[in-house]
Amino acid sequence: MSVKEKIVLAIDMGNTNIVIGCIEGKKVLFEERMSTDLSKTELEYAVLFKTVLELYQMEESQIQGAIISSVVPQLTNIIKDAVKKVTGITPMIVGPGIKTGLNLLMEQPRQVGSDLVVDAVAAINEYGAPVIIVDIGTATTISVVDEKKNYIGGAILPGARVSLDSLVSRTSQLPRISLEAPGKAIGKNTVECMQSGIVYGNAACIDGMIERIQEEAGFLAAGQPAKVIATGGLAKTIVSNCKSEIILDNALLLKGLKTIYDKNVE
Repeated sequence: MSVKEKIVLAIDMGNTNIVIGCIEGKKVLFEERMSTDLSKTELEYAVLFKTVLELYQMEESQIQGAIISSVVPQLTNIIKDAVKKVTGITPMIVGPGIKTGLNLLMEQPRQVGSDLVVDAVAAINEYGAPVIIVDIGTATTISVVDEKKNYIGGAILPGARVSLDSLVSRTSQLPRISLEAPGKAIGKNTVECMQSGIVYGNAACIDGMIERIQEEAGFLAAGQPAKVIATGGLAKTIVSNCKSEIILDNALLLKGLKTIYDKNVE
């Protein structure tokens, strides 16, 4: 079996969610999310991973490789050991020493989160360059890749849910609400006003940042505007209310993990 036909278990560990999926070649077989829980043990995570695999009728023996991206250092080894317990495979960890093919034009490249690197690798591979990647999760991160496929920087914003939680916790009269768009930007009651501010406000912020980045990076002047790709747990809710042309790709991180895996086993 060739490298690209291997079934690889890919896990992205974020501050709020852990994304788990299996990829065969370029095909994402499944993608699921579970809550990140610092209190869970290696065994508890192993049981969760095994349950997800069973739900998709995936035998552990079918998995021939594994790779992990993590922004939660205190859980990395726990997840690594849980994967090994379930599959018998020691997973690859995205970090120093791993080939990504991405040139980071940053003042301190080692400080760039592994999730941002994986997103950028996937976006270049799937959509070409220049490209802007918006990952909407606990934080909203924006990454910029120029026409030469260099990672040139980006921006980090408070995530929509973080903003909402902060708003509610610091104001005595504002209720907890569901994160969904109201019918209009001009709310007629407290809940609608909050939903408008969080959903439409974040969408407008992303639109504005995209416009600024396109201009500042010189993409518009060169007549080659960057494609914009969105991913992350809250991407669908926010991006569907943006005015910019944005491609939604919820499996972007998994695709990037598979691409990096292939680069390191060739």
